[in-house]
Order: sequence, then structure tokens, then C-alpha cells
Amino acid sequence: MTLAKHLMLKDLPKEERPREKLLTRGVQALSNAELLAILLRTGTKEDSVMRVAEKLLSEYNANGLASIANLAPNDFSKIKGIGMVKAITVIAAMELGKRLATNPTNERYVIRAPQDVADYMMARLRYENKEYFISMLLNTKNQVLATPTISVGSLSASIVHPREIFREAIHYAAASIILIHNHPSGDPSPSKEDLFVTEKLIKAGKLMDIAVLDHVIIGDNRYSSLKENGMIDSFS
Repeated sequence: MTLAKHLMLKDLPKEERPREKLLTRGVQALSNAELLAILLRTGTKEDSVMRVAEKLLSEYNANGLASIANLAPNDFSKIKGIGMVKAITVIAAMELGKRLATNPTNERYVIRAPQDVADYMMARLRYENKEYFISMLLNTKNQVLATPTISVGSLSASIVHPREIFREAIHYAAASIILIHNHPSGDPSPSKEDLFVTEKLIKAGKLMDIAVLDHVIIGDNRYSSLKENGMIDSFS
């Protein structure tokens, strides 16, 4: 729904205002702009809050709503009417959505196959514009204990050091670990550097008696598992 610049929410029929619409029709009936308008709360003298929300979606529209999922607070300032408090509100709401998608219950998530790893991490990593290297720490029942971020930036042996990986594993008393990182390009195919780092960490894990079970690379709604592709066994 596109509103004329001068049309304010008070000019709309009550049942068409985002908050009232949510109460009467349910949250699923609201558009992305209407949901954002509820978070933003107010517009400017010139634009309604709906118009401000629409401008935000229009400014960052490369991947639809996902385009604003990883914006920094200052990025929102391009849109008149969105100050730091409103930006933080939207960022917090986005992060809650990511966390809910990652672990919707209080029960510990069990890893049975690479697809489980991808399902657990996809929402968290698929839209990141930097490479995040994460260690998934498992107990003896293959339940996820924690997923600490080890490094941010291009994957290389110099920044992914065994010391950092296994320090976290020891801290959580992990029985095994799964290596995870994302490819911002969206293509999860492993690179030579990915293979080199994996081999290095598998060998370190054997010395520490903490098994490295897999290395899963997250792309845009796709993943690649070195274990699934038969590459892990070649490092044994």
C-alpha cells in the first residue's frame, strides 16, 4: 500500500491503521511496511510513519526485507524521520527474529546430519556481508551447547587459530565441534583456503581429543558440507 506524501495515519479509517489492523485481523495481515511502521511509531511533519517505513524499504531493496536485516544504526539515518532510537528498535526486533529462527524452543538442538546444521545457522548467516567463522560445540548426545563466533572477516589460517577454537570447546566441555562459516557471495562451494583450514583444525582436534565432525559452509539458502561431500575423510 503506497500512501500519498501528505496522507497521515489519522486520515486513514481506523481499521486500516497498522496497530488497529493487527488487533482486528492478526499480525499476518500486515505488510512489511505496516510492521515497520509499528516499530517506528511516528513519522515526520511531512510524511506519515507508513511513508517513512516505505522509504526505508525502498532505500534498501536489493533483497527485500532481508536488506535491512544487517544494517548498522547509522545506515538508517539516510531516511528522514529515523533517528538512533528508532534504528535501535528495528535492529533489536530483527535480532529477535533471527534468534527465534535459530532456536525456537528452550530444548537443546540435536545435530543428526549436515542439514540440521544448515537449518540452525541459515537465518543467522545467509545475509551477512562479511565472513563469520563459528564453532558449533556439541555434547556427547550431539546437542548444541553453544555457537561462539571465532572470527569475522575473510577466512584464513592466520585468523582462524586452533587456540581460539579449542579454548571455547574446553570452556563448554564439548565432546566434539562442527566448523561453520558463510560465503557472502551466496555460493557455498569450498575454496582451497577452506580445505586448508579444515585439515589444520581436524589435526589439532585429534591432539586435543576433541573431534571435528564437519565443516559446513552457508550460502544464500544453500549449504555445502565437507563431510557430506567426502572431503573430511581425506584429512584423516
